[in-house]
Amino acid sequence: MSMTRRPVASALRNHYRLTWLAAGVIAAGIALSSGTARAESNFVNGAGTATAHLNFQVIIPKFLYLQVGTGTYPTTVATVDTISFDMTSAIASIGNGTAQAATAASGDLGNGAVTARVVGNNFTAAVNLSAATTGPLSNGAGNTISWSEITVATAAQAVVPASASTLAHPGTAAAPFADGASTTVSLTPAASSKVINQSAKWTFSYKNTNVPSSGTYGGAANGGQVTYTIAMP
Repeated sequence: MSMTRRPVASALRNHYRLTWLAAGVIAAGIALSSGTARAESNFVNGAGTATAHLNFQVIIPKFLYLQVGTGTYPTTVATVDTISFDMTSAIASIGNGTAQAATAASGDLGNGAVTARVVGNNFTAAVNLSAATTGPLSNGAGNTISWSEITVATAAQAVVPASASTLAHPGTAAAPFADGASTTVSLTPAASSKVINQSAKWTFSYKNTNVPSSGTYGGAANGGQVTYTIAMP
């Protein structure tokens, strides 16, 4: 009777040993896992020096932001502003060579003024900002006004984050645009940082040097839209 029970008792003892061993391994694994989740610490028993370490990192993605007119940094806004010169109430002044200001509602800043910004953080060299037109401004009836009739004045513009310098308009103040062509300005990133952060207030005027045929010239459908472009690697 005792001979038949002894192997069973031995098997039970082995089963319990394996069960406790498995439980011990699981407990050790839990202890190690929870240990890696804690911040580093160092215990010194008695005199000595204790040290601990903490790692920091800041992740900045590459980005490029271009704004001419209405915009909210740093998002995409679909609004396209219109700069309008209405001579209806100044017929006696048409073609007299006196520069005309745009209407009060023109541009996000009013009176023909717009906010202009370029912010990018991966420019490896100087880069061009361009302003392209598809041709002169047309009235849809075969008559045109050249882009040479438009001038621009550039002034500093306070924005957030603050700009490093004032953004020049492509071309020149007297000739910011060209008929069916592009004008450019070269922008240089800040030394060793690859960053271009420039802004300005651009105010446009109409030279008014001749008497055109009647009509509404320009607009998106009649050659009156300018496309500004800048590229960053």
